[in-house]
Amino acid sequence: MTDPAPTPPVRVLLVDDHAVVRQGLRLFLGLDPHIEVVGEAANGEEALLEADRLTPDVVVMDLMMPVMDGIQATRLLRRTHPDTEVIALTSTLEEHKVNGAIEAGAVSYMLKDASSDTLADAIHAAARGEVRLHPEAARRLVRDFRTPDMRETLTPKEVIVLQLIARGCSNRDIARDQGVTEATVKTHVSRLLSKLGLESRTQAALYALRHGLASLEE
Repeated sequence: MTDPAPTPPVRVLLVDDHAVVRQGLRLFLGLDPHIEVVGEAANGEEALLEADRLTPDVVVMDLMMPVMDGIQATRLLRRTHPDTEVIALTSTLEEHKVNGAIEAGAVSYMLKDASSDTLADAIHAAARGEVRLHPEAARRLVRDFRTPDMRETLTPKEVIVLQLIARGCSNRDIARDQGVTEATVKTHVSRLLSKLGLESRTQAALYALRHGLASLEE
């Protein structure tokens, strides 16, 4: 019996205006054989150019940078490379930056004091389309999160999918849990986002938390 082909490493682009930070990130992420740092950028404009050239799976994005900040870069990157996930990595929990990063399309929000294992886990989760938020960032986002009025009522199946998204499940996890195909899960996710007037899985997770469909303690 032929062994299955090995899973390719997650291709990561590091974006930070401090070279020493990028060097540190590259060093400890290099310890994970399933992560490959394919490039670096010192500001948002460079990040967009490098993303065009490298098509990374995940971008680790600083938010406070010259020329173009991480929030604007994330917004533009998600428009041009919807299959590339963005992890916002910053040193503070300033509320306008937390909200701005998630509204721009970041799938995760992490602090720079996070351990290397925590960041590596967030990178792998992002590559799988899973949501990861710093606990305090999640609390602030849930408190401040607003959504347009629901356009249609969610079906019971869509509610379950929404709850599983809020628990950090990928489409593959949800498909396995519900005994359906990933294509079916993608359809449920697309429909519930449309009904809720939302644009991302992260916003859907926050909706579920704010409306009591899931809990931060789960």
